Amino acid sequence: MIDLLETLRAGGPIIVVLLILSLFSLALIVVKMMQMRGVTGGQAMRSAAIETWAAGDRHAALKQLATGTGPADRVTHAAMKRLNDGKTRPQVEAELEWRGNAEISQLNRHIRALELIAMISPLLGLLGTVLGMIQSFQELALAEGAANASLLAGGIWQALLTTAAGLLVAIPAAVAANLLSDRVERAATTIETSVGQLFAAQEAN
Repeated sequence: MIDLLETLRAGGPIIVVLLILSLFSLALIVVKMMQMRGVTGGQAMRSAAIETWAAGDRHAALKQLATGTGPADRVTHAAMKRLNDGKTRPQVEAELEWRGNAEISQLNRHIRALELIAMISPLLGLLGTVLGMIQSFQELALAEGAANASLLAGGIWQALLTTAAGLLVAIPAAVAANLLSDRVERAATTIETSVGQLFAAQEAN
């Protein structure tokens, strides 16, 4: 605990800001991972429901998808309900567009914040580096030629510490943002595929 406080003191305010960003980033990653769990699953259930729909048993197909928890389950279930109500394909597609967009928007929420943390953390580390070097040269100037290694150590330590801290915060945030964005894209593809299969089954009847 003492070593941590000493490190924070040596790094100055920049290291405190980076620590806060790191804690926020980790919490956000955990929340998004829990939200993304299962967003591309349930394919077997949807396929079975669509086969039931194609066989003409619409009530059973709706019941099969009613318990689905994924975005594709909800959108496909909504499409089935509208078709069962007698809506035409263009009418259903118009509604599904905003439903799908709403689902994807919810999944994309806060990913931009991770991208922003990944972008600004190295810049904050660089700022700490610059401030540390300024401190070192100020102390060198005040020493009037009597400088030694210990006199410069404080500023150099701050410079190296903030640079490393900035990278340590940025790298996990960047990796998580990219992986989560990929998961959102796959969820969007899953929605489009399931709805397309439903329309194909509807037109085959």
